[in-house]
Amino acid sequence: MRMGEIERVITGGSRRIAVVGGGIAGLGAAWLLSPRNQVTLFEAAGYVGGHTNTIDVTVEGVTHPVDTGFLVFNRRTYPNLCALFEHLGVESVESEMSFGVSLESPAIEWAGSDLGTVFAQRRNLLRPSFLGMLRDIMRFNRDTTRMAAEGSMPALSLGEFLQRERYGTPFRDWYLLPMAAAIWSCPTSTMLAYPLATFVRFCHNHGLLQVLDRPQWMTVRGGGRSYVEKIIVALKDVRAASPVLRVDRDEDGVWVHSRAGVERFDDVVFACHSDQTLALLGDNASVAERRVLGGVSYQANTAVVHTDEALLPRRRKVWSAWNYLAGAGAVDARPVSVSYLINRLQPLPFDTPVVVSLNPFRPPRADRILRTIHYAHPVFDQAAIDAQAALPSIQGRNRSWFAGAWTGYGFHEDGLKSAVTVAEGLGAEIPWHADTAPAHSGAGA
Repeated sequence: MRMGEIERVITGGSRRIAVVGGGIAGLGAAWLLSPRNQVTLFEAAGYVGGHTNTIDVTVEGVTHPVDTGFLVFNRRTYPNLCALFEHLGVESVESEMSFGVSLESPAIEWAGSDLGTVFAQRRNLLRPSFLGMLRDIMRFNRDTTRMAAEGSMPALSLGEFLQRERYGTPFRDWYLLPMAAAIWSCPTSTMLAYPLATFVRFCHNHGLLQVLDRPQWMTVRGGGRSYVEKIIVALKDVRAASPVLRVDRDEDGVWVHSRAGVERFDDVVFACHSDQTLALLGDNASVAERRVLGGVSYQANTAVVHTDEALLPRRRKVWSAWNYLAGAGAVDARPVSVSYLINRLQPLPFDTPVVVSLNPFRPPRADRILRTIHYAHPVFDQAAIDAQAALPSIQGRNRSWFAGAWTGYGFHEDGLKSAVTVAEGLGAEIPWHADTAPAHSGAGA
Protein backbone atom coordinates (compact mmCIF):
# COMPACT_ATOMS: atom_id res chain seq x y z
CA MET A 1 0.00 0.00 0.00
CA ARG A 2 1.41 3.38 -1.05
CA MET A 3 1.81 6.33 1.33
CA GLY A 4 -1.21 8.17 -0.02
CA GLU A 5 -3.43 5.09 0.24
CA ILE A 6 -2.39 4.56 3.87
CA GLU A 7 -3.24 8.19 4.70
CA ARG A 8 -6.68 7.93 3.10
CA VAL A 9 -7.47 4.82 5.15
CA ILE A 10 -6.48 6.68 8.32
CA THR A 11 -8.46 9.82 7.41
CA GLY A 12 -11.58 7.96 6.31
CA GLY A 13 -11.15 8.43 2.57
CA SER A 14 -10.74 12.20 2.44
CA ARG A 15 -7.92 13.67 0.42
CA ARG A 16 -5.22 16.08 1.50
CA ILE A 17 -5.41 19.01 -0.90
CA ALA A 18 -3.08 21.99 -1.11
CA VAL A 19 -4.55 25.20 -2.50
CA VAL A 20 -1.89 27.68 -3.60
CA GLY A 21 -3.22 31.24 -3.68
CA GLY A 22 -5.74 32.99 -1.45
CA GLY A 23 -7.67 35.08 -3.97
CA ILE A 24 -11.28 34.38 -4.96
CA ALA A 25 -10.31 31.23 -6.90
CA GLY A 26 -8.30 29.76 -4.03
CA LEU A 27 -10.82 30.76 -1.38
CA GLY A 28 -13.69 29.39 -3.45
CA ALA A 29 -11.94 26.10 -4.16
CA ALA A 30 -10.89 25.65 -0.53
CA TRP A 31 -14.40 26.41 0.76
CA LEU A 32 -16.05 24.01 -1.68
CA LEU A 33 -13.54 21.20 -1.06
CA SER A 34 -13.23 21.49 2.72
CA PRO A 35 -16.41 19.60 3.77
CA ARG A 36 -15.03 16.29 2.45
CA ASN A 37 -11.28 16.85 2.41
CA GLN A 38 -8.35 18.13 4.43
CA VAL A 39 -7.52 21.43 2.75
CA THR A 40 -4.50 23.64 3.38
CA LEU A 41 -4.59 27.12 1.86
CA PHE A 42 -1.22 28.78 1.19
CA GLU A 43 -1.05 32.55 0.59
CA ALA A 44 2.21 34.40 -0.02
CA ALA A 45 0.90 37.84 0.99
CA GLY A 46 0.41 38.93 4.55
CA TYR A 47 -3.37 38.99 4.04
CA VAL A 48 -5.81 36.56 2.40
CA GLY A 49 -8.01 37.81 -0.43
CA GLY A 50 -5.82 38.57 -3.44
CA HIS A 51 -7.49 41.40 -5.33
CA THR A 52 -10.11 41.53 -2.59
CA ASN A 53 -7.95 43.94 -0.64
CA THR A 54 -9.89 46.04 1.86
CA ILE A 55 -7.90 48.58 3.85
CA ASP A 56 -8.87 50.92 6.68
CA VAL A 57 -8.43 54.62 5.92
CA THR A 58 -8.81 57.54 8.28
CA VAL A 59 -10.35 60.67 6.77
CA GLU A 60 -11.93 63.58 8.62
CA GLY A 61 -11.09 61.78 11.85
CA VAL A 62 -13.17 58.74 10.89
CA THR A 63 -11.71 55.30 10.14
CA HIS A 64 -13.60 53.21 7.58
CA PRO A 65 -12.89 50.23 5.27
CA VAL A 66 -12.20 50.95 1.61
CA ASP A 67 -11.83 48.39 -1.19
CA THR A 68 -8.82 48.82 -3.47
CA GLY A 69 -9.18 45.92 -5.91
CA PHE A 70 -12.46 44.00 -6.23
CA LEU A 71 -15.19 46.63 -5.97
CA VAL A 72 -18.46 45.74 -7.68
CA PHE A 73 -20.57 42.88 -9.02
CA ASN A 74 -24.07 42.37 -10.39
CA ARG A 75 -26.67 39.63 -10.20
CA ARG A 76 -26.95 39.11 -13.96
CA THR A 77 -23.36 38.24 -14.83
CA TYR A 78 -22.00 37.12 -11.45
CA PRO A 79 -24.38 34.22 -10.64
CA ASN A 80 -21.81 32.06 -8.85
CA LEU A 81 -20.50 34.93 -6.76
CA CYS A 82 -24.03 35.94 -5.78
CA ALA A 83 -24.80 32.33 -4.83
CA LEU A 84 -21.66 32.16 -2.70
CA PHE A 85 -22.53 35.44 -0.99
CA GLU A 86 -26.03 34.14 -0.26
CA HIS A 87 -24.63 30.99 1.36
CA LEU A 88 -22.18 33.06 3.41
CA GLY A 89 -24.77 35.64 4.43
CA VAL A 90 -22.85 38.51 2.84
CA GLU A 91 -24.74 41.81 2.67
CA SER A 92 -24.53 44.09 -0.35
CA VAL A 93 -25.66 47.60 -1.26
CA GLU A 94 -26.32 49.29 -4.59
CA SER A 95 -23.40 50.89 -6.40
CA GLU A 96 -22.93 52.68 -9.72
CA MET A 97 -20.77 52.24 -12.80
CA SER A 98 -20.65 55.74 -14.27
CA PHE A 99 -17.69 56.46 -16.53
CA GLY A 100 -15.91 59.72 -17.32
CA VAL A 101 -13.00 60.76 -19.55
CA SER A 102 -10.56 63.60 -18.94
CA LEU A 103 -7.82 64.25 -21.50
CA GLU A 104 -5.27 67.06 -21.48
CA SER A 105 -4.41 66.97 -25.18
CA PRO A 106 -6.79 67.57 -26.78
CA ALA A 107 -8.67 69.12 -23.86
CA ILE A 108 -11.67 66.80 -23.67
CA GLU A 109 -13.87 66.06 -20.68
CA TRP A 110 -17.14 64.22 -20.69
CA ALA A 111 -19.09 61.52 -18.86
CA GLY A 112 -21.96 59.29 -19.85
CA SER A 113 -24.32 59.84 -16.92
CA ASP A 114 -26.74 62.22 -18.69
CA LEU A 115 -26.82 64.90 -21.39
CA GLY A 116 -25.45 67.43 -18.95
CA THR A 117 -22.31 65.39 -18.37
CA VAL A 118 -21.97 64.34 -22.01
CA PHE A 119 -21.85 68.04 -22.91
CA ALA A 120 -20.08 69.21 -19.75
CA GLN A 121 -17.90 71.18 -22.19
CA ARG A 122 -20.52 73.30 -23.93
CA ARG A 123 -18.31 73.81 -26.99
CA ASN A 124 -18.68 70.10 -27.72
CA LEU A 125 -22.25 70.83 -28.81
CA LEU A 126 -20.73 72.39 -31.95
CA ARG A 127 -17.56 70.29 -32.17
CA PRO A 128 -17.82 68.05 -35.26
CA SER A 129 -15.27 65.53 -33.94
CA PHE A 130 -17.17 65.11 -30.66
CA LEU A 131 -20.53 64.75 -32.40
CA GLY A 132 -18.90 62.22 -34.73
CA MET A 133 -17.77 60.26 -31.67
CA LEU A 134 -21.36 60.11 -30.41
CA ARG A 135 -22.59 58.87 -33.80
CA ASP A 136 -19.88 56.21 -33.83
CA ILE A 137 -20.87 55.08 -30.33
CA MET A 138 -24.44 54.51 -31.50
CA ARG A 139 -23.23 52.74 -34.66
CA PHE A 140 -20.81 50.53 -32.74
CA ASN A 141 -23.44 49.57 -30.16
CA ARG A 142 -26.00 48.80 -32.86
CA ASP A 143 -23.69 46.76 -35.08
CA THR A 144 -21.95 44.79 -32.33
CA THR A 145 -25.27 44.02 -30.62
CA ARG A 146 -26.48 42.52 -33.89
CA MET A 147 -23.23 40.58 -34.28
CA ALA A 148 -23.50 39.20 -30.74
CA ALA A 149 -27.12 38.16 -31.28
CA GLU A 150 -26.32 36.44 -34.57
CA GLY A 151 -23.01 34.97 -33.41
CA SER A 152 -21.46 36.28 -36.62
CA MET A 153 -18.29 37.99 -35.42
CA PRO A 154 -15.29 38.12 -37.75
CA ALA A 155 -11.95 36.68 -36.62
CA LEU A 156 -10.36 40.10 -36.16
CA SER A 157 -8.72 42.01 -33.36
CA LEU A 158 -10.54 45.03 -31.99
CA GLY A 159 -8.06 47.32 -33.74
CA GLU A 160 -8.49 45.57 -37.09
CA PHE A 161 -12.26 45.84 -36.81
CA LEU A 162 -12.16 49.56 -36.01
CA GLN A 163 -9.92 50.16 -39.00
CA ARG A 164 -11.96 48.01 -41.38
CA GLU A 165 -15.23 49.69 -40.40
CA ARG A 166 -13.65 53.17 -40.53
CA TYR A 167 -14.47 54.25 -37.01
CA GLY A 168 -13.19 57.72 -36.24
CA THR A 169 -10.18 58.52 -34.11
CA PRO A 170 -12.29 60.47 -31.55
CA PHE A 171 -14.49 57.41 -31.00
CA ARG A 172 -11.42 55.24 -30.55
CA ASP A 173 -9.38 57.58 -28.34
CA TRP A 174 -12.07 59.46 -26.43
CA TYR A 175 -14.45 56.57 -25.71
CA LEU A 176 -13.84 52.97 -26.67
CA LEU A 177 -10.19 52.47 -25.76
CA PRO A 178 -10.43 54.45 -22.50
CA MET A 179 -13.46 52.40 -21.45
CA ALA A 180 -11.88 49.09 -22.44
CA ALA A 181 -8.50 49.88 -20.91
CA ALA A 182 -10.22 50.91 -17.68
CA ILE A 183 -12.16 47.65 -17.51
CA TRP A 184 -9.15 45.40 -18.17
CA SER A 185 -6.48 47.60 -16.50
CA CYS A 186 -4.14 47.60 -19.46
CA PRO A 187 -2.68 50.11 -21.97
CA THR A 188 -4.93 51.20 -24.82
CA SER A 189 -2.44 49.74 -27.31
CA THR A 190 -2.93 46.33 -25.69
CA MET A 191 -6.69 46.63 -26.12
CA LEU A 192 -6.28 47.08 -29.88
CA ALA A 193 -4.93 43.52 -30.02
CA TYR A 194 -7.85 42.14 -27.99
CA PRO A 195 -9.89 39.57 -29.97
CA LEU A 196 -13.03 41.25 -31.26
CA ALA A 197 -15.36 38.33 -30.51
CA THR A 198 -14.29 38.16 -26.87
CA PHE A 199 -14.60 41.91 -26.44
CA VAL A 200 -18.06 42.12 -27.97
CA ARG A 201 -19.33 39.09 -26.04
CA PHE A 202 -18.20 40.60 -22.74
CA CYS A 203 -19.67 44.04 -23.47
CA HIS A 204 -22.95 42.53 -24.68
CA ASN A 205 -23.33 40.30 -21.61
CA HIS A 206 -22.62 43.21 -19.26
CA GLY A 207 -25.05 45.60 -20.93
CA LEU A 208 -22.31 47.95 -22.10
CA LEU A 209 -23.70 48.12 -25.63
CA GLN A 210 -27.07 49.54 -24.60
CA VAL A 211 -28.49 52.49 -22.70
CA LEU A 212 -31.50 50.71 -21.19
CA ASP A 213 -31.75 47.46 -19.20
CA ARG A 214 -28.26 47.63 -17.79
CA PRO A 215 -27.58 45.48 -14.72
CA GLN A 216 -27.70 47.08 -11.28
CA TRP A 217 -24.20 47.00 -9.82
CA MET A 218 -23.65 46.12 -6.17
CA THR A 219 -20.83 46.37 -3.65
CA VAL A 220 -20.22 44.39 -0.46
CA ARG A 221 -21.34 46.18 2.69
CA GLY A 222 -18.33 46.76 4.92
CA GLY A 223 -15.88 45.97 2.13
CA GLY A 224 -14.98 42.78 0.31
CA ARG A 225 -12.96 41.47 3.24
CA SER A 226 -16.23 40.64 4.99
CA TYR A 227 -16.79 37.69 2.64
CA VAL A 228 -13.13 36.67 2.93
CA GLU A 229 -13.43 36.56 6.72
CA LYS A 230 -16.52 34.35 6.51
CA ILE A 231 -14.70 31.86 4.29
CA ILE A 232 -11.59 31.82 6.48
CA VAL A 233 -13.71 30.98 9.54
CA ALA A 234 -15.01 27.90 7.71
CA LEU A 235 -11.51 26.64 6.85
CA LYS A 236 -9.25 24.77 9.26
CA ASP A 237 -5.80 25.47 7.83
CA VAL A 238 -5.19 28.90 6.31
CA ARG A 239 -1.60 30.10 6.11
CA ALA A 240 -1.06 33.75 5.22
CA ALA A 241 2.48 35.05 4.69
CA SER A 242 3.42 31.49 3.70
CA PRO A 243 4.76 31.56 0.15
CA VAL A 244 5.11 28.24 -1.62
CA LEU A 245 8.65 27.88 -2.91
CA ARG A 246 8.35 24.82 -5.14
CA VAL A 247 5.94 22.03 -6.01
CA ASP A 248 7.10 18.54 -6.97
CA ARG A 249 4.85 15.72 -8.14
CA ASP A 250 5.36 11.98 -8.43
CA GLU A 251 3.30 8.80 -8.28
CA ASP A 252 3.12 9.00 -4.48
CA GLY A 253 1.71 12.51 -4.32
CA VAL A 254 2.36 16.23 -4.44
CA TRP A 255 5.23 17.69 -2.45
CA VAL A 256 4.80 21.32 -1.44
CA HIS A 257 7.92 23.19 -0.35
CA SER A 258 7.42 26.22 1.90
CA ARG A 259 9.32 27.92 4.69
CA ALA A 260 7.73 25.43 7.06
CA GLY A 261 9.37 22.54 5.21
CA VAL A 262 8.10 19.94 2.75
CA GLU A 263 4.59 18.49 3.02
CA ARG A 264 2.85 15.76 1.07
CA PHE A 265 -0.62 16.17 -0.44
CA ASP A 266 -2.81 14.03 -2.67
CA ASP A 267 -3.67 16.92 -4.99
CA VAL A 268 -2.75 20.54 -5.56
CA VAL A 269 -4.94 23.39 -6.78
CA PHE A 270 -2.91 26.20 -8.30
CA ALA A 271 -5.08 29.27 -7.74
CA CYS A 272 -2.38 31.84 -8.41
CA HIS A 273 -1.39 33.57 -11.64
CA SER A 274 -0.44 31.15 -14.38
CA ASP A 275 3.11 32.47 -14.66
CA GLN A 276 3.56 31.98 -10.91
CA THR A 277 2.31 28.40 -11.25
CA LEU A 278 4.82 27.73 -13.99
CA ALA A 279 7.62 29.08 -11.81
CA LEU A 280 6.58 26.84 -8.90
CA LEU A 281 6.58 23.75 -11.12
CA GLY A 282 9.92 24.61 -12.71
CA ASP A 283 11.46 21.66 -14.55
CA ASN A 284 8.63 19.48 -13.26
CA ALA A 285 6.14 21.17 -15.62
CA SER A 286 5.00 19.10 -18.60
CA VAL A 287 5.20 20.34 -22.17
CA ALA A 288 1.43 20.85 -22.22
CA GLU A 289 1.53 22.77 -18.93
CA ARG A 290 4.24 25.05 -20.27
CA ARG A 291 2.19 25.76 -23.37
CA VAL A 292 -0.99 26.61 -21.44
CA LEU A 293 0.44 28.39 -18.40
CA GLY A 294 3.01 30.26 -20.46
CA GLY A 295 0.37 31.57 -22.87
CA VAL A 296 -0.92 34.27 -20.54
CA SER A 297 1.05 37.46 -19.91
CA TYR A 298 0.45 39.98 -17.15
CA GLN A 299 0.33 43.76 -16.84
CA ALA A 300 1.85 45.28 -13.70
CA ASN A 301 -0.29 48.06 -12.22
CA THR A 302 0.19 50.37 -9.24
CA ALA A 303 -2.84 51.47 -7.22
CA VAL A 304 -2.49 54.61 -5.11
CA VAL A 305 -5.17 55.31 -2.51
CA HIS A 306 -5.37 59.06 -1.88
CA THR A 307 -7.54 62.14 -1.39
CA ASP A 308 -6.02 64.39 -4.09
CA GLU A 309 -8.78 65.87 -6.30
CA ALA A 310 -6.17 66.68 -8.96
CA LEU A 311 -6.45 63.03 -10.06
CA LEU A 312 -10.12 63.51 -10.95
CA PRO A 313 -11.63 65.39 -13.93
CA ARG A 314 -11.28 69.17 -13.70
CA ARG A 315 -15.03 69.67 -13.88
CA ARG A 316 -16.78 68.26 -10.82
CA LYS A 317 -19.83 67.56 -13.00
CA VAL A 318 -17.76 64.96 -14.88
CA TRP A 319 -16.66 63.12 -11.74
CA SER A 320 -17.75 59.51 -12.16
CA ALA A 321 -17.26 56.17 -10.45
CA TRP A 322 -14.57 55.35 -13.05
CA ASN A 323 -12.51 58.22 -14.46
CA TYR A 324 -10.07 57.68 -17.33
CA LEU A 325 -7.28 60.27 -17.27
CA ALA A 326 -4.48 61.05 -19.72
CA GLY A 327 -1.87 63.79 -19.81
CA ALA A 328 -0.39 65.40 -22.89
CA GLY A 329 1.38 63.23 -25.45
CA ALA A 330 0.85 59.78 -26.91
CA VAL A 331 -0.78 57.40 -24.43
CA ASP A 332 -1.18 54.18 -26.42
CA ALA A 333 1.70 52.31 -24.78
CA ARG A 334 1.47 53.86 -21.33
CA PRO A 335 -0.12 51.94 -18.45
CA VAL A 336 -3.78 52.86 -18.20
CA SER A 337 -4.50 55.68 -15.75
CA VAL A 338 -7.88 55.35 -14.05
CA SER A 339 -9.17 57.00 -10.89
CA TYR A 340 -11.93 55.14 -9.06
CA LEU A 341 -13.97 57.54 -6.93
CA ILE A 342 -14.77 55.26 -4.01
CA ASN A 343 -17.43 57.63 -2.65
CA ARG A 344 -19.50 56.78 -5.76
CA LEU A 345 -18.84 53.05 -5.51
CA GLN A 346 -19.23 52.38 -1.80
CA PRO A 347 -21.06 54.11 1.06
CA LEU A 348 -18.47 56.16 2.94
CA PRO A 349 -19.06 58.20 6.12
CA PHE A 350 -17.17 61.27 4.89
CA ASP A 351 -17.45 63.84 2.10
CA THR A 352 -13.76 64.09 1.21
CA PRO A 353 -13.18 62.28 -2.10
CA VAL A 354 -11.35 58.99 -1.53
CA VAL A 355 -9.73 57.89 -4.77
CA VAL A 356 -7.96 54.75 -5.91
CA SER A 357 -5.82 55.78 -8.88
CA LEU A 358 -4.43 53.00 -11.03
CA ASN A 359 -1.11 54.13 -12.53
CA PRO A 360 -1.72 57.87 -11.90
CA PHE A 361 -0.36 59.86 -14.86
CA ARG A 362 0.93 62.39 -12.35
CA PRO A 363 1.72 61.56 -8.71
CA PRO A 364 -0.80 62.64 -6.08
CA ARG A 365 0.35 65.09 -3.44
CA ALA A 366 2.50 63.21 -0.94
CA ASP A 367 0.46 64.43 2.02
CA ARG A 368 -2.73 63.07 0.42
CA ILE A 369 -1.48 59.52 -0.18
CA LEU A 370 -3.02 56.88 2.09
CA ARG A 371 -1.58 53.67 0.63
CA THR A 372 0.26 52.33 -2.43
CA ILE A 373 -0.48 48.79 -3.63
CA HIS A 374 0.94 46.74 -6.50
CA TYR A 375 -1.23 44.43 -8.60
CA ALA A 376 -0.86 42.40 -11.79
CA HIS A 377 -3.69 41.78 -14.26
CA PRO A 378 -3.83 39.18 -17.05
CA VAL A 379 -3.64 40.39 -20.64
CA PHE A 380 -6.22 38.74 -22.89
CA ASP A 381 -4.60 38.67 -26.31
CA GLN A 382 -5.03 35.80 -28.76
CA ALA A 383 -2.28 33.78 -27.07
CA ALA A 384 -4.22 33.93 -23.81
CA ILE A 385 -7.46 32.90 -25.50
CA ASP A 386 -5.67 29.92 -27.06
CA ALA A 387 -4.24 28.98 -23.67
CA GLN A 388 -7.70 29.05 -22.13
CA ALA A 389 -9.02 26.76 -24.85
CA ALA A 390 -6.24 24.25 -24.10
CA LEU A 391 -6.67 24.34 -20.31
CA PRO A 392 -8.91 21.23 -20.13
CA SER A 393 -6.05 19.18 -21.60
CA ILE A 394 -3.97 19.64 -18.42
CA GLN A 395 -6.75 19.93 -15.84
CA GLY A 396 -6.53 17.15 -13.26
CA ARG A 397 -3.43 15.54 -14.74
CA ASN A 398 -0.40 14.89 -12.52
CA ARG A 399 -2.61 15.49 -9.46
CA SER A 400 -2.77 19.15 -10.49
CA TRP A 401 -5.68 21.52 -10.96
CA PHE A 402 -5.63 25.10 -12.21
CA ALA A 403 -7.93 27.96 -11.27
CA GLY A 404 -7.94 31.72 -11.42
CA ALA A 405 -9.59 34.71 -13.06
CA TRP A 406 -7.07 34.31 -15.91
CA THR A 407 -9.18 31.36 -17.14
CA GLY A 408 -12.02 33.73 -18.11
CA TYR A 409 -12.30 37.49 -18.52
CA GLY A 410 -10.17 38.30 -15.47
CA PHE A 411 -12.95 39.15 -13.02
CA HIS A 412 -14.23 37.80 -9.70
CA GLU A 413 -16.93 35.67 -11.30
CA ASP A 414 -14.33 34.07 -13.57
CA GLY A 415 -12.12 33.17 -10.63
CA LEU A 416 -15.01 31.59 -8.75
CA LYS A 417 -16.30 29.76 -11.84
CA SER A 418 -12.88 28.18 -12.26
CA ALA A 419 -12.92 27.16 -8.58
CA VAL A 420 -16.30 25.49 -9.05
CA THR A 421 -14.98 23.58 -12.07
CA VAL A 422 -11.95 22.37 -10.11
CA ALA A 423 -14.00 21.45 -7.04
CA GLU A 424 -16.41 19.42 -9.18
CA GLY A 425 -13.46 17.66 -10.78
CA LEU A 426 -12.28 16.66 -7.31
CA GLY A 427 -15.70 15.31 -6.36
CA ALA A 428 -17.11 18.21 -4.35
CA GLU A 429 -20.83 18.96 -4.22
CA ILE A 430 -21.64 22.51 -5.28
CA PRO A 431 -24.48 23.96 -3.15
CA TRP A 432 -25.92 25.97 -6.03
CA HIS A 433 -26.59 25.70 -9.75
CA ALA A 434 -25.13 28.37 -12.04
CA ASP A 435 -23.28 28.66 -15.31
CA THR A 436 -19.66 27.51 -15.13
CA ALA A 437 -18.93 27.23 -18.86
CA PRO A 438 -15.60 28.78 -19.91
CA ALA A 439 -16.13 32.50 -20.46
CA HIS A 440 -14.60 32.56 -23.93
CA SER A 441 -16.57 29.61 -25.26
CA GLY A 442 -19.49 31.86 -26.10
CA ALA A 443 -21.25 31.62 -22.75
CA GLY A 444 -21.93 34.58 -20.50
CA ALA A 445 -19.22 36.24 -18.42
